[in-house]
This record gives sequence, C-alpha cells and structure tokens, in this order.
Amino acid sequence: MIQIIKKYCNSLTSYSRYKTREVFIGNLPLGGSNPIRIQSMTTTDTMNTLATVEQTIRMINAGCDYVRITAPSLKEAQNLQNIKNELRKRGYNTPLIADIHFTPNAAELAARIVEKVRINPGNYIDKKKFQTIEYTDAEYAEEIDRIRERFTPLVKICKEYGTAMRIGTNHGSLSDRIMSRYGDTPLGMVESALEFLRICEENNYHNIVLSMKASNPLVMVRAYRLLIQKMEEENMNYPLHLGVTEAGDGDDGRIKSAVGIGTLLEDGIGDTIRVSLTEEPEYEAPVAIALANRYTNRCNHKEIIPIDNSPINPFVYSRRETFEVAGIGGATVPKVLIDLSKNLVEVPAALKSVGYNYEQVTDKWYLNDRACDLIYLGQNELPFGAPNSLKMIYDYNKWLGLSDRTKGFPLLTLSDFITKPTLSFTLNFVQINISDLINEIFSEIKNNPAVVFILTTNNNHGMAEQRRAFIEMILREIKNPVIIKREYSDIDENHFRLYSSTDVGALLIDGLGDGVWLNSLDKSGKQMEPGFINRTSFGILQAARTRISKTEYIACPSCGRTLFDLVEVTNKIRKRTEHLKGVKIAIMGCIVNGPGEMADADYGYVGSGPGKITLYRGKEIVKRSIKSDFALDELINLIREDGKWVEIPQF
Repeated sequence: MIQIIKKYCNSLTSYSRYKTREVFIGNLPLGGSNPIRIQSMTTTDTMNTLATVEQTIRMINAGCDYVRITAPSLKEAQNLQNIKNELRKRGYNTPLIADIHFTPNAAELAARIVEKVRINPGNYIDKKKFQTIEYTDAEYAEEIDRIRERFTPLVKICKEYGTAMRIGTNHGSLSDRIMSRYGDTPLGMVESALEFLRICEENNYHNIVLSMKASNPLVMVRAYRLLIQKMEEENMNYPLHLGVTEAGDGDDGRIKSAVGIGTLLEDGIGDTIRVSLTEEPEYEAPVAIALANRYTNRCNHKEIIPIDNSPINPFVYSRRETFEVAGIGGATVPKVLIDLSKNLVEVPAALKSVGYNYEQVTDKWYLNDRACDLIYLGQNELPFGAPNSLKMIYDYNKWLGLSDRTKGFPLLTLSDFITKPTLSFTLNFVQINISDLINEIFSEIKNNPAVVFILTTNNNHGMAEQRRAFIEMILREIKNPVIIKREYSDIDENHFRLYSSTDVGALLIDGLGDGVWLNSLDKSGKQMEPGFINRTSFGILQAARTRISKTEYIACPSCGRTLFDLVEVTNKIRKRTEHLKGVKIAIMGCIVNGPGEMADADYGYVGSGPGKITLYRGKEIVKRSIKSDFALDELINLIREDGKWVEIPQF
C-alpha cells in the first residue's frame, strides 16, 4: 500500500513557483509573482558607518536586492540611521534589514529606521540553557502569553511604520521550551516560527517573511517542506527566505548551499536567497544569482508523467531499498564513478587526481579518502595494472574483446542486455532513462541480481524526471541499485558545481541513488578535469550526509558581531585538521552563533571576547576564555583526548 503524503509544492513533475503572498520590503516587494530576490549581510562593525556603507555598496553592485546589517544592541540600532542616510545621500535606495537576536529594544528602534527587521524566535525572548523542562499544557500556554506580551510591541511598531519582518528560525538556536516539547527536529523549528507568526496574525500584521535555516541541508529542506504544509493547514502563504546557515567557504560552502537551496528551488519553493559563505559578503550574491537564474525558463521543460501519491516521505529521510551488487547498493555508501573515456590514461600518475597514488619503489597503490570507486574507460584500456579496489567499466564491445573479462565490467543499453549472449556473471551496468521503464522488455531485466542501472536524463527539468523514475521503481518494487548520471555542456566549473550539487543532492537527500556519475564537456568535446569532478562528487555526497570522506567545517559567514577574522582563523584550523575524516568542527565568531548553532558539530571554536576563545565538545563548554594564540593547539589537544586525532598520512 502506497503512503499518501500531503503536498509541499505545486507538483513533483511540472515546474512552477509556489505562490506566496506579496510582502513589501520598502519599495521592493518579494513573494507573489516577483522574481527571486538576492540578499547578503555585512561583516563590518555596525558602529563604523563608513566601512558599513562602503561594504553595502559593494554588495549592491554584486547583485544584492536587500542588505542585512547586525544590530546586537541599542547603539548599533541607532547607528542604522546614519548608515541609511549616507547610502541615500550617495544615491543607493536598497532596502536595509536589521538583524536582531537577543535585544527587543534594539529591534523596536530599528523597526522605526530600516525597511525590515529579522528576529530569531529562539533568541528573541527565550533564554537557552540546554535544560529539559516538563510543561503541562497550561504552563506552556502561559509561556506563549509571556512571548505575546514581549513580542507584540514590535509587531505594532512594524505595522505602524510599514516595516517588514522576517521570523527566522535557526536549527541550532531552538529555545529550551521548544526543545522540551518538540525536540531537536524540523517540527520544532516550524513551531518556533509559527508561535510568533500567530501573534502577528492576531494583530492583523502580515508583512512577514519566514526562514528555516540549518547547517545540515537535510534538516533545512525538511523544515521548509514541513513549514509549507503547516501554513497550508492554517491558510497561510508567507514568502520564504532560503539559506543554509554556516555553510563554510570555498567549494564546500557552495556545494552545501546548492544542495539545500537548490533542492527547494527545483520544486518552485523560495522567494529570496542568501548564500552564507565564510568569505567577503560580495562573493555571496553571484552564487545566489547563479542558483536563481537557472529557473527563469524552467517551466518550458519536456513533460514528465505526473504523480499524485508519492511513496517518498518528504519529511523523514529513508533510503530507497536496494539489494547489493558487487559492493554497490544495499547498505553500502554511494559510489563515485569518474569518466576517463576521453582522457588517455598512459601512466599510473594519471590516477592521482582521482585518489590513487602509485608508489613505484614498493609497487603499491595508496588510496586517499576521496578515491573514486569506478572509472569508465569506454573504448580505452589501462596499460598498467590498476588497483584491485577500482572497478573499470568498458563499452560492451570493448569489454567483450578483453583478454580477461574479469578485469572489468560492461556498460550496455537495455536492448543490448536482452540481445547479447555474453554478459558478466557478477556485474553489468545498464544505462536507462525514464522511457525505458515503460518498455515491455524492461520486465526481463528488472531485479536481475547482476545489474546496476545508470539512470540518465536529457530533460531540462532533469532532477524531477529522475525522481519520477525512482518513484516508478519504488512503486514497481524494482530494487536494483541505481547510479545517478548527469552530463552538462558548455558551462564553467562554478556553474557545474552548483548545478550538479542541486541535481544530484536533491535526490540523495530523499534517499535516492547508490552512486554518482558526473560529466561535463565544453564546445570542443573536451572533458572537465577529472580531479575537479571527483572532488565535487565527494563534496555532494558529504553535503547530503550520505558518505563522509573528510573533515566538515560549520563556519558562520561573519558579521558585525564577530570577534575575530573568520576567514583567517577558518583557514588556520582547516590547515591543521582537514585530514580528520568525519570530524565536524564549528568555527563561530560570537556566542550568538555559538553553542546553539553548533548543534551538528563535534567541537566548537567560539569567540567569547576580544582575543579570547571558548572551546566546546558538542554543546558543552570544555575550556573558557583561552587566549586566541593558543586556542588552536588546545582544540587539537581536545580532539586527541577524545581519541579522534590521527597523524597526517605520508605517501
């Protein structure tokens, strides 16, 4: 019996924007039929008017529609007026947003100055002490009354001044009250926002935007989906601000952001985007723009067979059930397949970029944690002995001509598999697309214990088409492992990284896919560098939490509250710890993004004062106010104490 899941978007197969109400941020509306708006946040000291203005202008020139500025206390909120005046004097009318966490009086002042205020319901009124509290229904109702009393003045000011508000829940800063009743869950995130939203509605105030941010894209995506469902139940349709918080920097930050934000955009969800990178804020807007622009003409895609009742629960992770074929599928981690069919591989050193280092003196191969699992050679053949752990795939006719067919495996079409008399006894790769699933001959191959499918698409709405193919397999109880294949052409590395992270990541976080095969060709037919594709593939698997192959950094994107240079410190920590596979380290510039935002980390490195660092193990403080000069060594000592430290491998 197929589980009927309530919808969180207009359609799983036909692209269209989820329609939300229009909200005005100054004179620039979002939601409704407006384009997806881009925003970012300053990293300067808000009291430094000139520096903040200059940075804001750089952000506007980079493509920001809105600019957010932190106001941690009353004095910063007051200085927003000077910042706004200087920007207007220079001819910049971009709406400004005040970012508020713990200070209602600062929010109430800022709401009289700027076009929008952001409040975090986990910090705005509640205190977080990581205590579990047993509430009766009556006691919980009293807590809501307390919130109503403290929060209503801000609502009335916003209503009077025409100021918009974002109620922005962060996964890591849920209050003790919410945690005690709903747990550390997407539902807790949603309810945290809805409690404040209902107070706004009681006051007939609707100029509201909502967000459900988390550093874990799986949590983030499920929270937004659940929020939409809950809003539908209460006849609400407020616009949504998308973001993966503390995404980090470089490739990892972009991949993680694309997995979370892109997954929602694929289903038409999202009205404004902020990509949070531990870099200068003007670098964030181009990434957000690249993600948003992909959907400008998406509605013109090739039709996909509709689905009304999906067997995939969008609110709870569950991996598609498959049987294992030669180490692929079943309970094994998803595999990475690298295409070398157009790269002439003549010497062992050519495999170094995909994780295999050959030591000539000992005649041994050394694998790093991001060594690909399979390579496709097409019509080529390696002129040297390959590592035993590496599976090689050939075109069928090439495989048939091998002197030793046990040294590789064939890639076939559906019709080839049915008609060819000679096949591998252990592993055959059969390339299919969605139309093959309705081919009569497909019934002759499904659930064959020696078959792994390579699922392809040429649809402009490819993720949805491949998802529909997976749904069909689940409905028909087809349990062969499936490798997701996506090919791109005529795009640069930046767009390849974002597009592939979206297309593959969106499937992986719904439990779909037993492997990844990415490829990209330029206009001349030349393949993108295999090492870059390999790193991207492993990065996507890590962001989707389906295969952990390296250290993960949960680094906040910096703001005016930050107590040290986040970019510099993150790079120092990365240099010393990036070989610690599976360890998650949070690097937070201040206590606002401290223990709460580190909900998903093993260790935390948090600014606690000028030149002072506090170290955490999970959510627990281990060492307070260490001098910053010694903090990294102390962090490493803490990791050593827990038995998680390993020396850097030498090859």
